[in-house]
Amino acid sequence: MQQARNLLMDLHERTGADAWRFLIRDRDAKYTPAFDAVFTAIGVRLILTPIRAPRANAIAERWILSARRECLDRMLIVGRRHLQHVLADYIDHYNRHRPHRTLNQIPPGGRADRPPATDSAGTARVIRRDRLGGLIHEYSQVA
Repeated sequence: MQQARNLLMDLHERTGADAWRFLIRDRDAKYTPAFDAVFTAIGVRLILTPIRAPRANAIAERWILSARRECLDRMLIVGRRHLQHVLADYIDHYNRHRPHRTLNQIPPGGRADRPPATDSAGTARVIRRDRLGGLIHEYSQVA
């Protein structure tokens, strides 16, 4: 219950009081009625995942697995601020550049730039942008 209070205080400082309307959680016994009361007291609606639906959290679990495998397992995180910086940079990469199979190789945030047409020789110039100190490389075509 105290961890829920600490989380809410931290979130209120960053986003304001009205930013959170829902909390989606599973039905694990570690979530006591007192834990739920902390969120319902501020007007957050609790949504429980369906019973016996192991794929209900598939999207969230997939994102967490991707973040760990592609980023966090390959870095030594030295503190909270460092973790927040690394995750913010990875989230930007994940949503704006990284191709996703289910979205027809387009990032969730959409591709801002269209690839330019190739020149008369059929070649295009490609530039590389390093993210997270070179851990991740983003490639794009330029005219």
